[in-house]
Amino acid sequence: MTPFAAHVYAERRRRAAIQAAEAGLDGVLVTPGPDLVYFLGYTPAAVTERLTLLVIGAEDPDAAAVVVPRLEAHDLELGAVGGIEARPWSDGEDEHAVAARLLRDGGRYAISDAAWALHLLGLQRTLRSASFAAFTRALPMLRASKSPEEIARMAAAGAGADAAFREIVRRPFAGRRERDVAADLAELLLAHGHEQVDFTLVCAGENGADPHHEASDRAIREGDMVVLDFGGLADGYGSDTTRTVHVGEPTAAEREVHDVVRAAQQAGVDAVRPGATCEDVDRAARAVIDDAGFGEGFIHRTGHGIGLTTHEPPYMVAGETTPIAPGMCFSVEPGIYLPGRFGVRIEDIVVAFPQGVPGLDDAPEAAVRLNTSPRELLVVA
Repeated sequence: MTPFAAHVYAERRRRAAIQAAEAGLDGVLVTPGPDLVYFLGYTPAAVTERLTLLVIGAEDPDAAAVVVPRLEAHDLELGAVGGIEARPWSDGEDEHAVAARLLRDGGRYAISDAAWALHLLGLQRTLRSASFAAFTRALPMLRASKSPEEIARMAAAGAGADAAFREIVRRPFAGRRERDVAADLAELLLAHGHEQVDFTLVCAGENGADPHHEASDRAIREGDMVVLDFGGLADGYGSDTTRTVHVGEPTAAEREVHDVVRAAQQAGVDAVRPGATCEDVDRAARAVIDDAGFGEGFIHRTGHGIGLTTHEPPYMVAGETTPIAPGMCFSVEPGIYLPGRFGVRIEDIVVAFPQGVPGLDDAPEAAVRLNTSPRELLVVA
């Protein structure tokens, strides 16, 4: 991942401190994973049982410190982490005691969702009166609104996924196993700018009725509806798109279901407007499917946030009343699943009210799709 300028990470840490104070927290504790990349632009050479912990205190937005294994302290100095105080610890030393010197017993802290239980339990043992909350529960919207630079990376990731789809539909499907097509998709994602492939779901025929079916040895046959859901990371930011194709000519019933899902997906995208909430997107897409008589076949939320990870807040689901804010990136992916028959899902990543992003800011009060591959039902061989 290409690092951002040092001041970008400093501003993110400052924003985290301010939001933590507003939420009644004493600070934010960040462990290796996407949160550490977000706040430091740093990933340890090897994520092991040794504690690495960024501490962002709520009282001083400009101060932060990193508890780091001494054998990795030099690597940290080479990262994009200017102005951060390092607190090295050595093997044989109690690393949780080292971290505790930066914290307050009785304090309340948000901690990365990806923190190892080993370290959370160690902090709880050392700071018996402190309390901890999952980062995405305590500060769910901190990473939700992306900067123009982040959106540009998201758009590039989406373009790479679109290019992979346009190539995969020119290859044979009939007679090949689901896992063979999935392997092709992974190869194409890497060829089109992804450094990491997170998933390539290929769900043929009745397997399409399982939204998270893993590609198997099932042979794809003439007459199959095939759901393709795939994505990964390109320059650190995620892609995630789904298209449904048909091997040979579809029946009228199959076309009807696909048309309903396509209309529902459009309704979900159209629901993104100033003043709308996340649940409004879910409600709009679900209404189309309910009205067509397929409501029982739509068995998941309409979307999820995406950024440094392919699933993160916000979520497009009933009860999520968070207002949609400029720069939020999330999926809109309704589906209909008919057990024993087939499934259909169509998914795009959209960015809400983009501002300052070349090529995207011509519609500042709308959702702009970051995927442009065909959404109509394509017939493949």
